Amino acid sequence: MIKQYITSHKDRFLSELFELLRIPSVSADSKYKADVRKAAEYVKEKLQEAGVDKVALVETKGHPIVFGEKIIDPSKPTILVYGHYDVQPADPLELWNTPPFEPTVRDEKIYARGACDDKGQMYMHIKAFEILMKHNLLSCNVKFMIEGEEEVGSDNLPVFVKEYRDQLKADVILISDTSLISLNQPSITVGLRGLSYMEVEVTGANRDLHSGVYGGAVANPINVLAQMITSLMDENGHVTIPGFYDSVKDLSAAEREALNKAPFDLSEYKKELGIEDVRGEKGYTTLERTGVRPTLDCNGIWGGYTGEGAKTVLPSKASAKISMRLVPDQDPNVITELFTKHFISIAPQSVKVKVIAHHGGQPAVTPTDSKAYQAAEKAFEEVWGKSPIPTRDGGSIPIVALFKKELGLDTVLMGFGLDSDALHSPNEHYGIKNFLIGIETIVAFHKHFAASKSE
Repeated sequence: MIKQYITSHKDRFLSELFELLRIPSVSADSKYKADVRKAAEYVKEKLQEAGVDKVALVETKGHPIVFGEKIIDPSKPTILVYGHYDVQPADPLELWNTPPFEPTVRDEKIYARGACDDKGQMYMHIKAFEILMKHNLLSCNVKFMIEGEEEVGSDNLPVFVKEYRDQLKADVILISDTSLISLNQPSITVGLRGLSYMEVEVTGANRDLHSGVYGGAVANPINVLAQMITSLMDENGHVTIPGFYDSVKDLSAAEREALNKAPFDLSEYKKELGIEDVRGEKGYTTLERTGVRPTLDCNGIWGGYTGEGAKTVLPSKASAKISMRLVPDQDPNVITELFTKHFISIAPQSVKVKVIAHHGGQPAVTPTDSKAYQAAEKAFEEVWGKSPIPTRDGGSIPIVALFKKELGLDTVLMGFGLDSDALHSPNEHYGIKNFLIGIETIVAFHKHFAASKSE
């Protein structure tokens, strides 16, 4: 019955998702502010059409949060669905094969910015709710909290969560913003890394200088910045910031062995990325490097002349953006302070350095022995015919730790994307099969969670 409904309404489901994907809701760029609101209004409209009561746009100092609920019986369990309607910038545009905000289907995949992260995954929950309502199968109360600032750090979400604590009361948080091992092997994410995101600026002379007249006599901020960034990691892929690893707990041999049991083909991994070899912290596997070890990466660097042709200058300034992915027990505030202090200390006297902290988030580990997790396991077993493997995800969803701290709630991370979906990159995509089977699995989760709470 459920599968048949999904199949018969497939075209409509996709058409609705495509309308949402056409809205360039880039939260990082103020010129898209109106589009971000437009996306919020669209989500509100679709929640109302699906049968959610009391849907509203809650204003914040930034972009609005869409909040709605359907309370069928206060005595029944409540599922709080979290997602986000904002997306990453689409740059560099020239690397997209088709326009980022004009969804295109190729090889049964939807290509568009936000297709997987997180519009496509978030929208599965709205369609799952529609199905539950249409077939009179809703057995839990459901609340929706869909925000528009996840891609810029969710700065206003903590205020909302504190102010709306009573309205957000629930039994579990349900999020689809992570990945599966593959369509042949489902998985549930049980660990997320934290984040500290920084921007640095190195200034030399008070203006751009002629490289022939001043080269070799005055510090070049680009050269200095490159040297400083390079020094942040040693030849073994180890971060050199003093104190960076103080709170990092090594996994036991048994834990490492269990983590590495997840299906992973290194040769396919390299082939898919077009690389000859992997690189990372010495002594750890690729799965460990991306899931349970902290990292430091330069995400962008600029300065001087980058236009067509030549312009021989020593730039006055050079800048970079740097992110650090953190593991449990690493506090992003502490790491931000350590980074700031260290980066300033390694600057030569020939330049001035400015360090700006953008946003961060706490790492999180979710339990695998809860009724909610077991309901998710049963949902996958019912729909996929296979038990999901618990995995650690290298990405960050800072609000998971926030929900635990402020609401006392654990999160179930039922993601349906794939690591190969090019999240945050040109040609982001999401499989139509992932989208449709995700809806079916979410419907099954509602059933099994309701049953587990009545036991």
